Amino acid sequence: MAAGEPGDLGVYSFRYLPQKTFQSLSTPQTTSRLRQWSMLGRIEAQAFGFDQTFQTYRKDDFIMAFFKDPNVIPNLKLLSESSGEWVTLGTEVKKIEAINVPCTQLSMSFFNRLYDEAIVRDNGYIVKCLDCFCDPFLISDELRKVLLVEDSEKYEVFSQPDREEFLFCLFKHLCLGGALCQYEDVISPYLETTKLIYKDLVSVRKNPQTKKIQITSSIFKVTAYDSVGVCYPSTKSHEQTFSYFIVDPFKRHVHVLYHCYGMGEVS
Repeated sequence: MAAGEPGDLGVYSFRYLPQKTFQSLSTPQTTSRLRQWSMLGRIEAQAFGFDQTFQTYRKDDFIMAFFKDPNVIPNLKLLSESSGEWVTLGTEVKKIEAINVPCTQLSMSFFNRLYDEAIVRDNGYIVKCLDCFCDPFLISDELRKVLLVEDSEKYEVFSQPDREEFLFCLFKHLCLGGALCQYEDVISPYLETTKLIYKDLVSVRKNPQTKKIQITSSIFKVTAYDSVGVCYPSTKSHEQTFSYFIVDPFKRHVHVLYHCYGMGEVS
């Protein structure tokens, strides 16, 4: 069997790239916003390199090899549910689930419909609504309503394929925040931070034939299981606890964007 064919599980090996920093998460402005949204100290991006051609149809082999790799095990960070401290995996992964996340959006104009549909006013202020709960989230504005309430009148503004896009997922995660999230009154902090993180994580290149910019990254939402149950991104599941693997097949890099729902750093 030739190297790289399905079944040749020894094929992918990884290396940790600690020198790769993600400016989008560490600028003073982003830090202050993540603190307000109760995500600071609970969100992390890491980079790893790999040594073989990445093929999307082998994503499960690729991600399983990642969790078994001796350079990943001592370096991949996650938050401990018991201590609230950053730890490494410390358990053997037996099974993984990798959901393909579409990533085709090249422009923030994707969100212009929030203005067109009067979810956000022309001056950028988010339109308020009567408080209601969509467990565990308090909804007090039209933005959270369009993100969460399936039977609300404006939910259809974003189609199901729109909602699956990585750009939408990132935006939604930032809008919903952590356990003590203080919501913004205006839309711009959410849009600006989404754009920064998206550009930092996702790779693009110009198509030599068409000269058009295209996204080259493949993105997967990843869950890992040990012999007991889910062990990554956390033993407790929550809509706001996630790990996305953003794979650049040309640079042979994988960026891991991780967040664990809880109370972010306050001071």
